[in-house]
Amino acid sequence: MNDFKRTLITTALPYANGPIHIGHLAGVYVPADIYARYLRMKGEDVLLIGGSDEHGVPITLKAKNEGLKPQDIVDRYHDIIKKSFEDFGVSFDVYSRTTSETHYKTASDFFKTIYDKGGFVENESDQFYDPEAKQFLADRYITGSCPHCGNDGAYGDQCESCGSSLNANDLKNPVSVITGSVPILKRTKHWYLPLDKHEPFLKKWILEEHKEWKSNVYGQCKSWLDQGLQERAVSRDLDWGVPVPVDGADGKVLYVWFDAPIGYISATKELTPDWEKYWKDPETRLLHFIGKDNIVFHCIMFPAMLKAEGSFNLPDNVPANEFLNLEGDKISTSRNWAVWLHEYLEDFKGQEDSLRYSLCANAPETKDNDFTWKDFQARNNNELVAILGNFVNRTMVLTHKYFNGKVPTMGKVVDSFDKESLAQIEVIAKKVQASLDNFRFREAVKEMMNLARLGNKYLADTEPWKVIKTDEERVKTILFVSLQITANLSVLMEPFLPFSALRLQAMLNLPGSSWDALGKTDLIAPEHGINQPELLFSKIEDETIQQQLDKLQASKTDNQSAKKMAEPAKENISFEDFSQMDIRIGTIKSAEKVAKTKKLLKLEVDTGIDTRTVVSGIAEFYNPDDIVGKQVNILVNLAPRKIKGIESQGMILMAQDANGELVFVAPSKKMKPGSEVR
Repeated sequence: MNDFKRTLITTALPYANGPIHIGHLAGVYVPADIYARYLRMKGEDVLLIGGSDEHGVPITLKAKNEGLKPQDIVDRYHDIIKKSFEDFGVSFDVYSRTTSETHYKTASDFFKTIYDKGGFVENESDQFYDPEAKQFLADRYITGSCPHCGNDGAYGDQCESCGSSLNANDLKNPVSVITGSVPILKRTKHWYLPLDKHEPFLKKWILEEHKEWKSNVYGQCKSWLDQGLQERAVSRDLDWGVPVPVDGADGKVLYVWFDAPIGYISATKELTPDWEKYWKDPETRLLHFIGKDNIVFHCIMFPAMLKAEGSFNLPDNVPANEFLNLEGDKISTSRNWAVWLHEYLEDFKGQEDSLRYSLCANAPETKDNDFTWKDFQARNNNELVAILGNFVNRTMVLTHKYFNGKVPTMGKVVDSFDKESLAQIEVIAKKVQASLDNFRFREAVKEMMNLARLGNKYLADTEPWKVIKTDEERVKTILFVSLQITANLSVLMEPFLPFSALRLQAMLNLPGSSWDALGKTDLIAPEHGINQPELLFSKIEDETIQQQLDKLQASKTDNQSAKKMAEPAKENISFEDFSQMDIRIGTIKSAEKVAKTKKLLKLEVDTGIDTRTVVSGIAEFYNPDDIVGKQVNILVNLAPRKIKGIESQGMILMAQDANGELVFVAPSKKMKPGSEVR
């Protein structure tokens, strides 16, 4: 597959401000663990590196809300996360944390090396400052109105309504999250990584040398590079984080996007004194498993950091996944709309592999996918139980019944169906390997299950329970073939279903086999004694699934109840201020989605004055074809603003209900376009 001597696999560091949920698992940790287990079975030198990201504003906000210190928060959640991963079978070689002494020193040394080379730019700029709290406000400490879509809950770095990346200075009506007061601008100094200077290298390295990267990764990188890269700050005015290790940097820490990926290096240092061969030997392959929200950090920013430092390998591949939704809605930790791993492990004891299988079979590899409890139940009952588990159980039960638990010697009669079935073992194994080599995990697990389907069909077609009455020799052949399929399954399952593979290997009385053993038609020898069979998988009942659905519904109800109270009124404005707003009745003449966005529609609206273009963040709630001819209220004297390269010449007035759904504020009867709203 490659000429590398070893592989270093890193997984995105989860924020230690909450537990792990299925979105994290499907996007990052299940595929990373499958790949690491696969390489280990091939006998390759591989490390799987993980850890908790324990800095950043979300952690300090949570600590402030709970009246605790940030260290208290990260200690709590690091332990929960680490134990959840262990219980779920994610086979980290090390799971570290970014509050360790090793990490603080590693991150400081990394910064200092770049600093000493003149690799940063020092700039003074105006930053928001809360005079009441007497501190500068990092991005997530500020909320305000999005300049693009008008969402009142936009953060200083991103609007989660329209998806736009923001600078805090872009926000309208900014408010401090700490005190609720209006912040002021105050001069401060920070260090910036000049990404624009690294742009030529990044363009060549990504766009020319890594065209094999997944289309979603390559496409997002190309989009960023095409827009042109800008300087990015690597420091923040905070009291929680790795202190900036230079003179004149009191009260400043490394920005979390700079600090966190260095955690991969510090974790490897904690694991082995030979850490440099995994990070600096050109014969080591570096892979980053991440979600799509981290693509820019791992494909552009971290490589620029590594290049600026000068002694580290660059990533060979970044097989990022898209997002996993839950029951048709975006997973949200703040709304408790999630399936938490530690709760799943408590509710479904002994069924870790059921979730691993479901998340892999439905992985969001090229587009966002949806997890539903009904689909999870169907995959468990109809595939793991009815296909894989059923084949294994029938094979072993019949072997005990007819041959006292001993693998029979193949009979004298071997027909073409027997030979074809045996030959298919190697064919399927090679398909699984090819899929894994190319990070196509959904395809790989489907092929693994196809081997169980092959076995089921073989048993159903040969009917040994009938043939035994007249031809014992023939049954010997049938069960010999079935046991070879079963033995190969016990190996092929291991990366995907590690707990079940171990149980099956114990039932077969076989030690764990290497990947090279796959495809052999004598993997389990004649006269070899097998142990008594046990059920590999358990059926999941409707009642159990309903309990999970009820739990989610309770979360939704709680959130709706919390939102029922109307937001308090904003500060009074003068009648003169209000009278300056020119709101008219308009008719939507055409509507289309804005390319490469999920929330934006481009509307052509007849305002009675003219026909103008308006970009509106309503694509999640309305299909373009359904709103043509719809009458709306439109603010026509709003200054034009470019959104995604389109000049928007007004704003459609919408109402937002308790669920966050946007609905048109429209006249109760047909009105002439241009009619004034007073």
